[in-house]
Amino acid sequence: MSAVIDKNSMRRVVIVGAGPAGVRAAETLVAAGIVPVVIDEAPRAGGQIYRQPPADAGFARSKRSLYGLEAGKADAVHSTMAALLSKLDYRPDTLVWGCGAAQLDTLHDGRQRTVPYSHLLIATGATDRVLPFPGWTLPGVYTLGAAQIALKSQGCAIGRRVVFAGTGPLLYLVAYQYAKAGAQVEAVLDTNPFSRQFAATPRLLRQPSTFAKGLYYVGWLAAHGVRIERGVTLVRATGDKAVQAMTYRDGDGEQELTIPCDAVGFGYGLRSETQLADLAGCRFRFDPLNRAWLPERDAAGRSSVPGVYLAGDGAGIAGADAAELAGRRAALAMLEDLGHRAVNANVQAQVAKLDRQLANIAEFRIGLEQAFALPSDCASYWPDDMTVCRCEEIDAGALRRCIRAGEANEINRLKALTRVGMGRCQGRMCGAAAAELLSAETGRPIADAGRLRGQAPIKPVPLSIAMMDEAPEANHLAAIAEHARDE
Repeated sequence: MSAVIDKNSMRRVVIVGAGPAGVRAAETLVAAGIVPVVIDEAPRAGGQIYRQPPADAGFARSKRSLYGLEAGKADAVHSTMAALLSKLDYRPDTLVWGCGAAQLDTLHDGRQRTVPYSHLLIATGATDRVLPFPGWTLPGVYTLGAAQIALKSQGCAIGRRVVFAGTGPLLYLVAYQYAKAGAQVEAVLDTNPFSRQFAATPRLLRQPSTFAKGLYYVGWLAAHGVRIERGVTLVRATGDKAVQAMTYRDGDGEQELTIPCDAVGFGYGLRSETQLADLAGCRFRFDPLNRAWLPERDAAGRSSVPGVYLAGDGAGIAGADAAELAGRRAALAMLEDLGHRAVNANVQAQVAKLDRQLANIAEFRIGLEQAFALPSDCASYWPDDMTVCRCEEIDAGALRRCIRAGEANEINRLKALTRVGMGRCQGRMCGAAAAELLSAETGRPIADAGRLRGQAPIKPVPLSIAMMDEAPEANHLAAIAEHARDE
């Protein structure tokens, strides 16, 4: 292996995110002789899908028990990152909270550090897509992602008698993981009818092994007596000091049913983490499939900003398999743009294969969105006293009054007047709901609601953060020197 890029270029290649996309991108870059900086908010690599327990977790569970049928893929990502550690500048437990002028603002252990870059790969992943329902702010109500984190990172369940609700593949996966871990899963409540899921089968068969896994999860739950209801409408979670029951309307809409429980995990698929791409200056477009605004990128992962690349679920929900492929593809595009090597037949063949695989998964994703569509009319039924923005305690009535008074017909104007999306979550939890309500009230397409603009800090930072005294790139320069000695 020979490194032909000067060290000034090498030291400014930065990857944000150490999930499947970030790890595969780092692997590709390191193989080409580049020493990238890899910044990750988590303490250990793997992303959300392959999240690892803390090194001092105090409990031991096998990868098979943690990741189920995905254990082999999880182990491959973890092992790859472990083998790369001596060949890159890895910065775990580090929050990237700002971006501008070809540099990142990061926070680690209470200290601020600025990280310059010439080429940046954003692989920030996704979070739960949340649509509220009455009672969703009760203690004991969690998102599906939070329920999964509790199981993987803390080795515990969110409750003794759990109801999982919403829609999407994650709904069945998390229910399966909980049931396998020994939790009592009272029910799985899917807001999409079986007929919609059946109609999507031809596209889902584009990824037969993934489709088979989904069928296995559903079949296993049914075989073990877990109640599965489809086509339901979530009515409310109730309880005095914490959730005690979940009420829903059946698929026919004829009766309301209540299931006693002490925890609820809910979600409507995933939403891309796009705030960093926004701060980096990337151009956005509305994606009808994801029903969301996403940063523009070409087939190779290049954004509208030269030197900025996008990969994984942070650029559009496509799953862990696609994230690994997209991470490799974006890294190859970066190498080409850096002038690392002539595009030879071997690289061209690799690129062509990656493009074919990603195109095939894209067709599969269309099937998933058809099977697990977002309930687009739910905002019309939200009661005025239901909290939409829990950070700022803004209810649906406050938003409706503002919209009906003609004061806001765009999401950022609604934010300015009501403070929705202005709290700690920066719209991650309430942004989609506010846009759905705005669309319902104005009678205009969801795309016309606009998108919440990202602002630094994209996540909360303490007011007491201190600047580092040391040169910001000292550690990375040492990593480069060590890598050069290895070569």
